[in-house]
Amino acid sequence: MNQQEIGHTRTPVGPRRATAASALALAVLLAGCTSSGAGTSESKTNPEVPVKEGGSLVIGAEQEPDCADWISVCSGSIWGDYMMRTTTIPKVFDVRPKDNTWVPVASSLMAGEPTITEGDQQKITYKISPDAVWSDGEPITSADFKYTALQIRDGKDVLDKTGYDKIAKVDTTDEKTAVVTLKEPYGGWRTLFSSAYGVLPEHLLKGKNRNAVMKDGYSFSGGPWKIESWKKGTAITLVPNDRYWGKKPKLDKVTFQLTTDTAAAFQAFKSGQLDAMYPTPQLDVVEQLGQVAGGAKRQIDARTGNLEALWMNNEKFPFDSPAVRRAVAHAVDRKAIVNKLYGSLGVKEPAQSFLTPILSSYAGSDFSRYTRDLAAVDEAMTGDGWKKGSDGIWAKDGRRAEFGIVSLAGNKRRELTEQILQTQLKQAGFRMTIRNTSPADLFGKQAPAGNYEMGLWTLVDTFPDPALSNSFSSTSIPTEANGQSGINFVRAKIDGLDPLLAAVDRETDPAKRAESSRQADKLIADAVPAIPIGTVPNILLWSDRVGGPLSNNPSEGPWWNLAEWGLAK
Repeated sequence: MNQQEIGHTRTPVGPRRATAASALALAVLLAGCTSSGAGTSESKTNPEVPVKEGGSLVIGAEQEPDCADWISVCSGSIWGDYMMRTTTIPKVFDVRPKDNTWVPVASSLMAGEPTITEGDQQKITYKISPDAVWSDGEPITSADFKYTALQIRDGKDVLDKTGYDKIAKVDTTDEKTAVVTLKEPYGGWRTLFSSAYGVLPEHLLKGKNRNAVMKDGYSFSGGPWKIESWKKGTAITLVPNDRYWGKKPKLDKVTFQLTTDTAAAFQAFKSGQLDAMYPTPQLDVVEQLGQVAGGAKRQIDARTGNLEALWMNNEKFPFDSPAVRRAVAHAVDRKAIVNKLYGSLGVKEPAQSFLTPILSSYAGSDFSRYTRDLAAVDEAMTGDGWKKGSDGIWAKDGRRAEFGIVSLAGNKRRELTEQILQTQLKQAGFRMTIRNTSPADLFGKQAPAGNYEMGLWTLVDTFPDPALSNSFSSTSIPTEANGQSGINFVRAKIDGLDPLLAAVDRETDPAKRAESSRQADKLIADAVPAIPIGTVPNILLWSDRVGGPLSNNPSEGPWWNLAEWGLAK
């Protein structure tokens, strides 16, 4: 998944890098908009500014990915998706606006919509566009589909195998037709070769160490852009792929300048060093936006695919106790945190599900029972055999209710959240220590290995399909047995949950999928393996030098249509 952190069909940003129509991602212009407490808004649309051919732009990037091998666990950062995967890797479905929603539509890779043959073994037929070629001129073929499918299904060190583990075979008899046979029906079939991975070139990667070829950037492309360079710690530069068969980029070059400090990024934007930025919402973001020059434009989306949450390692003390997890859920004042962090950006209520706003039709509201309630904390803890010591901290069998929390070092919003949590939890009898680290360490090492107690990060849905199994199915716990694949980083094992999550994945009837999803939501709330905090708004900011049809895509990020950006006429 991507964790902005994680993005996949669910990705941490965190993970989740998910297929059904999503809720409308409402674009809210900071100037001239009104917002309700739930984060929905009345909005103005951004008029498309005509652009000229040529020129270059410099865009601020707040997070550097650990690697560009999109199959590997090291690719968990959503920023890697935004900057490189979306712009260079071909995929079957794009997420695009249609009738006031964001929905999957067949991409230019396809000659038409893939077709489904229902049955005990579902078949999906992909007709590949005759014009589709890699940047070296070689055609994109069914062999590329087969290579990608087997690398994910059978490989080790795979970020997420959901869906691909159902593939029985891939027929490549016709080089421009891939026929995928699944072991059983799969309701989320549109995520295959789309949301998290796309399609990779068999002729360039087969027989080689894929990770070694791709991890530091790669020269091939099947998208509108190519990676010209990746200077670690400094910048990622894209140039047009001259062999792309779809809409060609207007610009000659785009440089993503790695600027991890939000305040420094705003200063660079104000001084003209950055032409656009996608800042993480911070406490002073509205003040910073207000100081930007009058010609700058901005867009805030309050309904997104981003969910900030507290992730408790269910295998680590003290969170191996469901009673302790429930107590912590009652110790935290989520509404106060959300209002402090995002109230000025239109988000005033905490999230009550682990399904993000773009998947609200599949979500319940069962976490609404968890409000700040110290009496409920005492009841849960004493019922589990805990007693408070003279210092007010709970203890049991000689062990105290002490634990560490890990998030991204240097992120002011996260640091403030941790400080608020630290105070709230201490008042409830828990001692929490802050142990922040880098994105590469958190999402590439600590979280996958389970070497943490509590974490604070954002989960990103990168496709409008319900994908709770990615985060909470016991089969998604990274282990030696599954090649360290999956993003159930909390190591949740909840009685009765796996069959419900399997039903959500398998069911092709939208109404039945939604019912199973809501039942799963309830079981997750009952067990409290983690605690949803709130939706994280998207903010896109650009100068008057930038033109084109600019808008946030709640699944694919701000640069989903970068080929159409340009210098304003």
